[in-house]
Amino acid sequence: MDTKVQSESTLRDKAIILLAVGVFAGGVWAYYAYPEVSLLLRVLGVLVGVALAVLIALQSAQGQALWSFIHGSRVELLKVVWPTREEALQTTGAVFIFAILMGLFFWLLDLFLLWFTRFLTGQGG
Repeated sequence: MDTKVQSESTLRDKAIILLAVGVFAGGVWAYYAYPEVSLLLRVLGVLVGVALAVLIALQSAQGQALWSFIHGSRVELLKVVWPTREEALQTTGAVFIFAILMGLFFWLLDLFLLWFTRFLTGQGG
């Protein structure tokens, strides 16, 4: 039994991806090709080009695999138990206090090492 996974792209999938890239590039090209058109319309044109390119790309096998992955990620995200507001504030406060304490520790360590180095080298007066 051959269990080798075939990951070859078909010619159709390659053509779909190429078309999607072309639509996207066309939207960007139109943005720069028509500077006399209002900025709002040019930006909307690019956004429409991006949306069409995504819709076209989703028709390929790679696009469908990506959509399946995104959907699975969303399902897993819903399974996460998020902390309550109180837990998040407590954790943030603990991290903030720890950062201040470590900053003070390293500042004092730096002062001590500076004093000790001056003491050893005789530059302290």
